[in-house]
Amino acid sequence: MPQPAIPPASAPTHAEAAFPRLYLPEEVAAVLGCSAWWVKDRARRRLIPFTRVGRAYRFSDDHLTEIIRMHEERPARNPQRPSSVAASAPQPRARRQIEGPVPARRLKARPPSRMLKSQYGTAA
Repeated sequence: MPQPAIPPASAPTHAEAAFPRLYLPEEVAAVLGCSAWWVKDRARRRLIPFTRVGRAYRFSDDHLTEIIRMHEERPARNPQRPSSVAASAPQPRARRQIEGPVPARRLKARPPSRMLKSQYGTAA
């Protein structure tokens, strides 16, 4: 009896094990704790790595790891003492004072477009 050309779905083949698992944007959003809209928008704007299957965005484990790495915050290399940080903090700029009063300018409204059109534009 010949074997079927396509193996049954319940038996994983060697080729299936070689392919990476691709996650949906909703699954990535659940892992990251954000919305699926954010994930799709960042992929559309090419700000995060993704794989495109047809018109759908898919993400592998490597993509997810890179996204997390891209958005992590690291501490500063040379941490300063808190007292010196407060002393060296820049002072806010004072608003620039305007010398003298600004002369008022009279505004003039333009006529509405219906007034510009000729009343007799059509032939009788």
